[in-house]
Amino acid sequence: MLDIKFIRENPDLVKQVCEKKQVNVNIDELLGIDKEKKRILKMNEDLRAIRNELTRKISEQKNSELLEQAIALKEEINKNEEELKKIEEKHKKLLYLVPNLLASDVPDGKDENDNKVLRKWGKPTELGFKPKDHMELGEALDIIDTKTSAKVSGARFNYLKKEAVFLQFALVQFAFDTLSSRKIIAKIAKSIDNPFDTPFVPVIPPVIAKAEVMKKLDRFDPIEDRYYLEKDDALLVGSAEHTLGPMHMDEVLNEKNLPIRYLGYSTSFRREAGTYGKDTRGILRRHQFDKLEMESFGLSEYGMLEQKLMTAIQEYLMQQLKIPYQVVIICTGDMGKPDYRQVDIEAWMPGQGKYRETHTSDYMTNYQARRLNTKVRRKDGKTEFVHMNDATCFAIGRTIIAILENYQQKDGSVKMPKVLHKYLGFKKINKK
Repeated sequence: MLDIKFIRENPDLVKQVCEKKQVNVNIDELLGIDKEKKRILKMNEDLRAIRNELTRKISEQKNSELLEQAIALKEEINKNEEELKKIEEKHKKLLYLVPNLLASDVPDGKDENDNKVLRKWGKPTELGFKPKDHMELGEALDIIDTKTSAKVSGARFNYLKKEAVFLQFALVQFAFDTLSSRKIIAKIAKSIDNPFDTPFVPVIPPVIAKAEVMKKLDRFDPIEDRYYLEKDDALLVGSAEHTLGPMHMDEVLNEKNLPIRYLGYSTSFRREAGTYGKDTRGILRRHQFDKLEMESFGLSEYGMLEQKLMTAIQEYLMQQLKIPYQVVIICTGDMGKPDYRQVDIEAWMPGQGKYRETHTSDYMTNYQARRLNTKVRRKDGKTEFVHMNDATCFAIGRTIIAILENYQQKDGSVKMPKVLHKYLGFKKINKK
C-alpha cells in the first residue's frame, strides 16, 4: 500500500493514478477518515494526560471527587477507543484499495490494445507448411489429453502424458540450473548494468496461503478468480509468488544480504473468472497449471534494475529455446493494482498465427512490503521497506505450447530444442 503521509501530501497525483489504473476508490473519503482518526487519537492522548495528572493528585490527596472525574475520563477514553476501532477498519479498507504509483515510462491506455511493444527477438517461425496448433499436435502424439480430464475434473483441466511429462521437467531442471548459476546470472546482470551476481535460491513453496497473508500481498482479490477454502480461511495460490512474497513477512533484513532472490516451482490454481469462451481449446488457460516464478527483495535504488534483470533472464531463456518473442510494456489500464511497472513477454505461436503472453514481470516498489512489514536495516542503522519484484521464469503449459508449435515438423513429429536434449534423452517426439 502507499504511505498515508504521501497520499495526504499528493492527493491529486493519487487520484490521477486511480483514474489511469481504473481503480474505483474515493481518496477524499479516505483523507476525511484519516483526519477523523488523527482527531480521536489526539483527543485520547490529551484525555490520558489529564487522567494521569488526576491519578497523581488522587494518590496525594485521596479526593473522592477527583476519583469520580478520573473514572469518567476512563469511560470517555474507552468510548473513543471503540469508535477508533471502527474508523481504523474503514481507514485500512480504503487504504488497501489505493493502487501503486506508476513508472514514468508506463504508457497510458485502457486495455491490452494500448500496450506497447519495446523490442522483438527472432522472426515468426516459417514452417513451409500449414501449421497445426498445439492440441492437434498433442492429441496426435498422445501427449495431451483434455477429454479424460473433462470427465474426471471438468473443463479447463488436462493430463500431460509420455514425452510431455519429460519435457515439463526438462524445462524445470533447465531453469533451476540456469538461475542457480552465479556465472550465468553475473553475465546477464552485467549486460543490463545490475551490480549483483546473486543467484536464485531454489524453492518448492506451499500452494495454500492464509487469507490474511494474501490480503497483505494484495493478491486476495479478485476473489472470484481464486479457489477459496472457507473452512480454513485460506486460498490456493495462483502463482508461486503468492507464497514466496511473504517469506520475510515481519522481518528486518540486513542491507549486506540484499538482494535476496528466489526461484519457486509450484502448481497454481485460478478459476479464470471472466474468461468464459476465451481460450477454451487446449492448455493455454487452465484452472490448474505449473509455474516457475522469480521473486526478489532488494534496495529501493536497485528496484528498476532488478526488474530489468528478470526480464533479461526471461529473454535469455527464450533465446536458448530459440523461440521468437516480443517484449511488451503494459499500459496503465491493463496492469495490476500493486504494479509500479509491468513488462510481458509474448511468444510467437505459429498454430495461432500471433504472439501470446508467456511471461510477466512486476515491479512493486515497496507497495507489498509495507503491508507485509518487510524491512531492511541500512548501514547507518535506519530501517525502510524493501522493494519487491516478481516475474515468470516459465509458465510450463504455455512454454510447452510454444515449443510444440514452433518445432513441429511436416510429418506431425516435433523436434526438441537443442538446449533441452541433455535433460530429455530424446531429440524428437514422433508419431506413434
